[in-house]
Amino acid sequence: MSLPPILQGRLRLPLIGAPLFIISHPALVIAQARAGIVGAFPALNARPAEQLDDWLAEISEALAEPPSNGWPIAPFAVNQIVHRSNKRLEPDLAVCVRHKVPIVITSLGAVEEVNEAVHSYGGIVLHDVINDRFAHKAIEKGADGLIAVAAGAGGHAGTLSPFALTAEIRRWFDGPLFLSGAIATGGGILAAQAAGADGAYMGSAFIATTEARADERYKAAIVASRAKDIVYSNLFTGIHGNYLRASIEASGLDPDHLPESDPSKMDFGADTGAKAWRDIWGAGQGVGSIDAVTPVADLVDRLASEYAETRTRLAIR
Repeated sequence: MSLPPILQGRLRLPLIGAPLFIISHPALVIAQARAGIVGAFPALNARPAEQLDDWLAEISEALAEPPSNGWPIAPFAVNQIVHRSNKRLEPDLAVCVRHKVPIVITSLGAVEEVNEAVHSYGGIVLHDVINDRFAHKAIEKGADGLIAVAAGAGGHAGTLSPFALTAEIRRWFDGPLFLSGAIATGGGILAAQAAGADGAYMGSAFIATTEARADERYKAAIVASRAKDIVYSNLFTGIHGNYLRASIEASGLDPDHLPESDPSKMDFGADTGAKAWRDIWGAGQGVGSIDAVTPVADLVDRLASEYAETRTRLAIR
């Protein structure tokens, strides 16, 4: 197990800020990377599509400035939905190749041509998976590493225990592996490593930051919620995911009696109607550890302190 070369010596914490649909944008990504963790955003967040080129130029320019806080500036990542419903995949990928995006995170399918395009300029691909079968497929098709999306993760998430999922993957794969699932503390980051991952993948905590492009009511709901307030459903996108109960109720739905959706109706390119993630807010079960809306730098400071304190408490040298 080891971090990929592109990350070695460039992280304050072994952490990737998960790409948050609608929410992640240049200000958040830049703040994350300059705080010493990988910042990421979904390519589909750039709307219209032509904005993606501007965003990548803005991020690259900001991260080229010298660090001012004592630790290296981390690289950034772009998330690409490779499912057939994403009509923007090919042009968005071409823009990423032109800008030589260091890390591409792929979701909802493993496609050899996407991996080859990223490898053509020296970038790496991390593919997110919810089970061991999908993990095998991703590596067989050329992904460099994996993101294990376990039970309790915000947004689209699996149902397997993070311990079980990590252990199964580590039986055959010793490459880069990041773990997602209700991780919102520095201790959780260390626990991910103890379970066998190289680092953690954290999303919900970054929704409640000043740089996040989220509705202030959304941020307040993250702070006010606990694990019991997370609802798992496939109604909103066709794929099971975790959402805030309060946002479901505000949309006039009963979170305890949601119907099943048709997975064939997924559409990540649409931008009309009441839908996830604009009206139905995604969040993971780790929200109970989030107590305030803070700047990214302050959040990462807290995580780093908790990480160090946990190592000391467990006498890890």
